[in-house]
Amino acid sequence: MNRPEMKIERLYPSWGQAFSPEKVLFEHQTEHQHLVIFKNQQWGKVMMLDGVVQTTEKDEFIYHEMMTHVPMFSHHNPQKVLIIGGGDGGILREVLKHQSVKHVTQVEIDQAVIDMCIKYLPNHSAGAFTDERVDVVIDDGVNYVSRCSQKFDVIISDSTDPIGPGESLFTSEFYHGVQSCLADDGVFVAQNGVSFMQLDEVITTHKRLSPCFKDVGFYAAAVPTYVGGIMTFAWASQNPTLRQFDLSQLEHKIQQAAIKTQYHTAAIHQASFALPRYILTALGTSV
Repeated sequence: MNRPEMKIERLYPSWGQAFSPEKVLFEHQTEHQHLVIFKNQQWGKVMMLDGVVQTTEKDEFIYHEMMTHVPMFSHHNPQKVLIIGGGDGGILREVLKHQSVKHVTQVEIDQAVIDMCIKYLPNHSAGAFTDERVDVVIDDGVNYVSRCSQKFDVIISDSTDPIGPGESLFTSEFYHGVQSCLADDGVFVAQNGVSFMQLDEVITTHKRLSPCFKDVGFYAAAVPTYVGGIMTFAWASQNPTLRQFDLSQLEHKIQQAAIKTQYHTAAIHQASFALPRYILTALGTSV
């Protein structure tokens, strides 16, 4: 029996990566995007949306832990959390590990992503969608934050790249909406692409976030299947002290939480805010 044809990532027009599927588990054109989930010998189950890798079983923990635990441990007591996107459930899984959390609202534009990930990538959510603290809303993220009257301690935007349905989650309109529903001492983070390949996105995000928040920056981690170097995560808050933590205090806080991680540590947390010179130069800053 012949193997399915190669799956070629189409994020960049002149360069990419290829996956040899052992088996295609699901493939469908949803209302919003082309969704495919397949098995690969190296990476386990892989999900692609519109030809771009979103997550894999083997390295998802790096992305999801850094997107979640950096803002959650930086905040003094996160109780209400808003997740935009993240239909695979990985962010939700990690957020719910924090005992301080009383309620999570997850806004996902595509119900099919949630349904298929629960079925084919069950370890990503690990039952998180059934937690009584969770409220799932099927809506566009911009629409939700523009109408929302609630205040959240932590807001995490786990979007696709700024193409297709994910494009609106990188706009000034979205950031103004986030500003309106983020608590005064809250923190907002968002995936911001692979900086070496997508430096324009980092620059644009910095310009669009800066009018809305007193403290705007980035932190980083290397996720193997997001090829091209480190992935940057946008950080924004009205409270600049959230990034001014003592390492020993952070280590104590993490030990007290007793959350099992595979990547995130206090030292990694602190070091992730150290950015390479090419990003600092592009942003016109030296710190």
